[in-house]
Amino acid sequence: MQQILQDLKNGEVHLVDLPVPNCGANQILIRTHRTLVSLGTEKMLLQFGRSGWIGKAKSQPEKVKQVLQKIKTDGLKPTIDAVLNKLDQPMPLGYCNVGTVQEVGSQVRAFKVGDRVVSNGSHAEFVCVPENLCAKVPDEVSDETAAFTVISAIGLQGIRLAAPTLGETFVVMGLGLIGLLTVQILRAQGCEVIGFDFDEAKLRQAKAYGAKVFGLDNDSDPVAQVLSIVPQGADGILITAATDSNQPIESAAKMARQKGRIVLVGVSGLKLSRDEFFKKEISFQVSCSYGPGRYDFNYEQRALDYPIGYVRWTEQRNFSAVLGLMSRNLIQVDSLISERVDLKNAPTLYASLTERKDILGVLLQYSPEMPAKNLIQVNLRQVPTQSSNRATLGLIGAGSFAQSTLLPVFKNTQAEMHTVVGRQGLSPQHLAKKFGFHLASTQTSAVIGNKEINTVVISTPHNSHASLVCQALKAGQNVFVEKPLAITHEELDMVEETVRSLKNPPLLMVGFNRRFSPLTQRLKKALTKNPGPISMIMTVNAGFVPRDHWTQDPARGGGRFIGEGCHFVDLLRHLAGSPIVDGDTQFAESECSDTFTSTLRFANGSIGTIHYFANGNKSFPKETLQVFGASNIYVIDNFRKLIGYGRGAKSASKSLWSQDKGHQNQVKEFVNSVCISSHSPISLEEIFEVSRWTLKLAVGDPTSVQTTKVLIGGA
Repeated sequence: MQQILQDLKNGEVHLVDLPVPNCGANQILIRTHRTLVSLGTEKMLLQFGRSGWIGKAKSQPEKVKQVLQKIKTDGLKPTIDAVLNKLDQPMPLGYCNVGTVQEVGSQVRAFKVGDRVVSNGSHAEFVCVPENLCAKVPDEVSDETAAFTVISAIGLQGIRLAAPTLGETFVVMGLGLIGLLTVQILRAQGCEVIGFDFDEAKLRQAKAYGAKVFGLDNDSDPVAQVLSIVPQGADGILITAATDSNQPIESAAKMARQKGRIVLVGVSGLKLSRDEFFKKEISFQVSCSYGPGRYDFNYEQRALDYPIGYVRWTEQRNFSAVLGLMSRNLIQVDSLISERVDLKNAPTLYASLTERKDILGVLLQYSPEMPAKNLIQVNLRQVPTQSSNRATLGLIGAGSFAQSTLLPVFKNTQAEMHTVVGRQGLSPQHLAKKFGFHLASTQTSAVIGNKEINTVVISTPHNSHASLVCQALKAGQNVFVEKPLAITHEELDMVEETVRSLKNPPLLMVGFNRRFSPLTQRLKKALTKNPGPISMIMTVNAGFVPRDHWTQDPARGGGRFIGEGCHFVDLLRHLAGSPIVDGDTQFAESECSDTFTSTLRFANGSIGTIHYFANGNKSFPKETLQVFGASNIYVIDNFRKLIGYGRGAKSASKSLWSQDKGHQNQVKEFVNSVCISSHSPISLEEIFEVSRWTLKLAVGDPTSVQTTKVLIGGA
């Protein structure tokens, strides 16, 4: 399939061949008929991409602060790599899509194959969209009209927040696509509408819809013009313009009546004049996209709808309401269509889009004959055959961690890149092109069981790790799985049973990288010179992660203890050099249970404590390890510096140019094991021991470790 993508580094737009996306349980796969170019949003993205480094920095000052903080804590090189990696990811364009359902997920009930639907899908021949972001199109609404649904819903949500009533007067500031659609919806609700814009053609269009219109030339006074029509002031003002100026919000406050309502639908400067708002008791609100549910993971991705008795108008119900208006000809779009462009000509359109002033609504047209392929060849050289002395890789999970961390280090080994798999077609194609994979797919079957692939790298959401590991091991393939190995005791049992059932199990490696850091290895060597019990304190300034982030979801990410705390259980186990025999965890009372202290006791008398804090400050290093033993003290500072205190420890001190958490050494040892030694860099016994103890410390095990939860303040 083909999709329109923007290069964020230079703003160029390309039409790219991708595999068709994989349909998830709560998603529907749609073959696209038409998409609408959102001029405001897409022009803004084009301008951002075409701006230089300084322009990009000026437009995102908060991101600049984050970059400076990362330089301070992690070093210059990792920060530059992170920024370049972010800009290297292509951006899908578009969010106004209409098409036919080709496939429905296992949990979808409201749609069936053959339904004609609208969605916020991008400019692509096939899109996979959560069901709550779709709505059925009535038979009497054409594809071209339906393509305006999502952008109309943006205006409708702003209107709902303003709560107009029959006979009220509303001002619409900015008569672009959203503004002109907003005018029609307000008129359908029995409101008088006053419209403002700089463009004469848009003013004429709004006038044709029944609005009183005024141009915003240098001599105009929008406040006086509104007050000449409604001396008491407008009941409500909807700002649908896109500008950095504070003028729209200033004018809106002056033209509003006592207790008037102002809703920002577009973009405007927000330096409010308190005096106007105070004297009139004006209400001001910013509208969020299409309506309630937007950016809510549970609503959009898990299809958990809001009860209609409590949230009457969700984003999906707003889509349906717009389609209802269209079916009754209360929203008309024919006069808004400036141009129709075949998808193949889209790059030419985008090349001149920011300079053109003569267009309003641009529809992209799609061919209905495009076959649905979920496997494509990206690099046109011969696909390699499997070799016993070479790691031939298949990657499952094409997310940001694979792109920024795993693949750069695998690329520096002798591994052969064969196939990369991701649920959405964009990521695997991008990674295949960037790192030299031959094939890109959206189906795990392209990797697992493929006789040309002897090594599977798994970097998917945590809840899929155990199942994919078992499938690959049973297929006779070596496995490198990002941590954790499993997120439940039952999953871990399944992996152990799989390994035991195999006469000669392939290699299994879990991404416990910190034991492979050059500073950890140096510390380990120093500790062997003075054998005996050691005491360890691992402090992790983990930082805040929102509750709705997938890692916090027990069913998907397992929570932060299982998902990240396992690193530190493994690190202490490695340094102690002895099995864990006891441990417990105390959790601070927090919304996500991601602030905790765990204590571990080892068979050789060593002890360790893990302090994992989500309530700290980013100015402090993220990870600090202190090790006490044999009258010496060692400190690893954020894996950039090792400092030894004591006569026998100073010689171990070392500083690195940049942070090194061990990913490169870890991957190198794993690939060497595949090619040469057939022994995993971490023994299976330690992998299962660390994984089991992580689960016990995080969720408890009635037969051994009791996990307690205490309240801050001693309750």
